[in-house]
Amino acid sequence: MKWSWKIAEFAGIGVYMHATFLLLIGWVALSGWLQGRTVAAAAGAVAFILALFLCVVLHEYGHALTARRYGIKTRDITLLPIGGVARLERMPDNPRHELWVALAGPAVNVVIAGALGIWLFASTSLQSMSPLSMTGGSFIERLLAVNISLVLFNLIPAFPMDGGRVVRALLATRLEYTRATQIAATLGQGIALVLGFVGLFSNPLLVFVALFVWMGAAQEAGMVQMKSALGGIPVTRAMLTDFQTVSPREPLARAVELILAGWQQDFPVVDEGRVAGVLTRGDLLVALQRQGPDTPVAQVMRRDVQMADAFEMLETVSARLQACSCHTLPIVRNGQLVGLVTMENIGEFLMIQGALGRAPAPRWA
Repeated sequence: MKWSWKIAEFAGIGVYMHATFLLLIGWVALSGWLQGRTVAAAAGAVAFILALFLCVVLHEYGHALTARRYGIKTRDITLLPIGGVARLERMPDNPRHELWVALAGPAVNVVIAGALGIWLFASTSLQSMSPLSMTGGSFIERLLAVNISLVLFNLIPAFPMDGGRVVRALLATRLEYTRATQIAATLGQGIALVLGFVGLFSNPLLVFVALFVWMGAAQEAGMVQMKSALGGIPVTRAMLTDFQTVSPREPLARAVELILAGWQQDFPVVDEGRVAGVLTRGDLLVALQRQGPDTPVAQVMRRDVQMADAFEMLETVSARLQACSCHTLPIVRNGQLVGLVTMENIGEFLMIQGALGRAPAPRWA
């Protein structure tokens, strides 16, 4: 994710902090200062929010390490002001596996809350939680309350919360996966409407949560429907075969000519019949400004490019294309370039298949 910095790594999974997270820290520090008018109050508020997000990270590791048991890798975990995001390579195909992965995150918060509760009970310092706030009340009690809240919030039966995935997994044990997803997404959007309506008359934050849930449910339904539509289709049926390539020794000016003359944005760089890299439009524009049109393509092209074999299925290639931060994926057969795949041409392929009645056209809302 852009504008993110790596701050830690555990079990081979990097933890990143998004730049916007710093805005949250600044807002929390300012709130603490305004309430207490002391540096200690501001520092205490920041310490609490950092402890809160440590619990969020542990929650995401619950998902990630459980997914690893089923052979699913996690690319990274990113901290955002609204919480943490663990980027799994894919969701489990087995509904029971998805159920355990979804429940693992809230289970971590249950364990943390239980440990904090035992600590407070053993130390006989448990007090009423009614006066608790971000800066007021016992630190441990506030952290206990937050973990309980995380469990309850994440178990709301709506995507993209864990509760939505739990509902989908339970439905998928009896229904077809796409149908289970559609039902779970519809339930989630219904809950979003209720939250939004209540938020209009009570807490504006609920309106934001409602929008988040509505979009998450629509996105999940669209992704699963696309995956279903792409299943069993060879990538050769959808790949682009009319394309242009450049040589690593050609100047950038040659790529400029090709862009202006055609439709391509990215160009495979082919050297002696083999794909040596990809020249993207973004890298081309930056290099033109800094180095000029006479710069050899070899100095600008990306060498560590993702590629796919012509015998792979379109579903797999589409997932790889979305996972890598690239726009174009070269397709090779016996090491030779035979085509290109972009998300745009996959979308066009699905629309054509839907019009022909051979596959369901994906719905995006």
